[in-house]
Amino acid sequence: MHKHIFKIGVLITAFGMQSCTTAIIDAGNKATLPPLTRTVTYQTDIKPIMTNNCITCHAGPAPSAGLDLSNYQNTRYAAEQGNLVSRMNNTTNPMPPNGVLSPETLQIIDKWMTDNLPEN
Repeated sequence: MHKHIFKIGVLITAFGMQSCTTAIIDAGNKATLPPLTRTVTYQTDIKPIMTNNCITCHAGPAPSAGLDLSNYQNTRYAAEQGNLVSRMNNTTNPMPPNGVLSPETLQIIDKWMTDNLPEN
């Protein structure tokens, strides 16, 4: 009797773990999000993204890869050159290095570029 209960417990645990793993890995796709209709600006939208995800490495007296993302001018330049967004969208070597940003965050960055990179 105890062997059957143990087997059932193992099956339930395995099924539960598989379900959780799939939910965590599947973060969605920015193409399936509703479109942003408002203007995205650096001060309101992009600066908090940079502060929370980038400037721990890309700011200060010796920023990583020589890329300082601590202000509007530098972030705009990196976006215009194309390497900022391409690295954020790179699934094999993403920035930040702890993983690809959420689809919602990537959509905000794309919209900022579409809106011609406004500061305010």
